[in-house]
Amino acid sequence: QVQLVESGGGLVQPGGSLRLSCVASRNIFSFAAMAWYRQALGKQRELVASIATRGTINYADSVEGRFTISRDNAKNTVYLQMGSLEPEDTARYYCKAVSVTGLADTWGQGTQVTVSP
Repeated sequence: QVQLVESGGGLVQPGGSLRLSCVASRNIFSFAAMAWYRQALGKQRELVASIATRGTINYADSVEGRFTISRDNAKNTVYLQMGSLEPEDTARYYCKAVSVTGLADTWGQGTQVTVSP
């Protein structure tokens, strides 16, 4: 079982930037993909971005062009660089390790991002 620990959240003004990190307790190369999700109060958890081991990257339409997902396999870490932040980006952000079978996905505990003047 892998443990995922997110960090980098905080309070930022609209238009600002943050970089989230997700550190895994073991090699992330063994997973099919790593992903970032977010969940705002009263809303369902939604996919923000994903990066497959083979390199395929996907973004939600709402963050395309503003957020960048990347991975450092040597550090077992996935990043989410967030720019041009908007109040609508306020949410708890979760890291997810997507297993090859899809039957053993793992979530981190999340990190809060608040975008407010």
